[in-house]
Amino acid sequence: MRAVAYYFTGTGNTKRVLIKLKAEWERRGHEMDLVRILPDTKPSLEGYDRIIVGYPVHGFNAPTPIYKFLKIFPKLPKGEGGGEVFLLRTSGEPLKLNHASGIVPARILKKRGYRVVGEFAHVMPYNIIFRHPDGMVARMESASNLKIISDADDLEAGNGWRAKIDPFTRAFSFLVRIEHSAMPAIGRTFRVKKKLCVGCGKCEKVCPRGNIAIKDGKPKFGGHCVGCMACAFLCPKDAVRISLLNAWRVNGAYSFEGEPVEDRKVIRYCRRSYLRYFHEAEAQAAFSGQNSDIANEE
Repeated sequence: MRAVAYYFTGTGNTKRVLIKLKAEWERRGHEMDLVRILPDTKPSLEGYDRIIVGYPVHGFNAPTPIYKFLKIFPKLPKGEGGGEVFLLRTSGEPLKLNHASGIVPARILKKRGYRVVGEFAHVMPYNIIFRHPDGMVARMESASNLKIISDADDLEAGNGWRAKIDPFTRAFSFLVRIEHSAMPAIGRTFRVKKKLCVGCGKCEKVCPRGNIAIKDGKPKFGGHCVGCMACAFLCPKDAVRISLLNAWRVNGAYSFEGEPVEDRKVIRYCRRSYLRYFHEAEAQAAFSGQNSDIANEE
């Protein structure tokens, strides 16, 4: 089977998960193309048996580039098959509020003649709010590696888990969606600390929206920011200041190597949710492995 994964990413978490899914998918004898969503990316879906759309959760919603991209999916006639789509999301915490991020993408896809048949949810370290400890990052990576197996199972089957979204989650997600209209304005006020900025241009290169231009040796921020935080997170000198959000700034790539934290040392913030996520990933992997053993015996 051939699969295509269109994805939006800022600091690389969503891409990291999809690279692992691609490796597992190809280990099973299939093919997968990974295509990053940039401003000029157009969907090309012919010849694919599986379609995946991946994104990081922004304020319990999918980022605006996902909405814009899905709206240019080729429209399918009513009743025509082949319109099944999987959503893959990454978030910094495993709260059920993040399930709401699939509401608008599913609605847009339905209007284009497609339907969401499965969802994959992975927890990856924050690029804003606070920096996760190394042990937590390693535990997240371990859980993600385990979840990839069950994700690939669902992808092969052509259907999988769908999130159930309660009225409160829907309402809260709708209210927080104000970020979509606020970020272009906030992004215009991003600045660099002149004493730290060396004019290397990395922020311009990593911005997935083409929102940064180097002028007179310093970056200038435009009005197309979506809050991906790539500029601040990946700046080698920690020179970018993210305006109203600066108290939440996180800088510097994480190391995913190391010893995963034990249950008793999981951080207190959203502790129960993290533990539930870790344990569910371990249980899913055990179930997938058990089914594999049974199939081999048969």
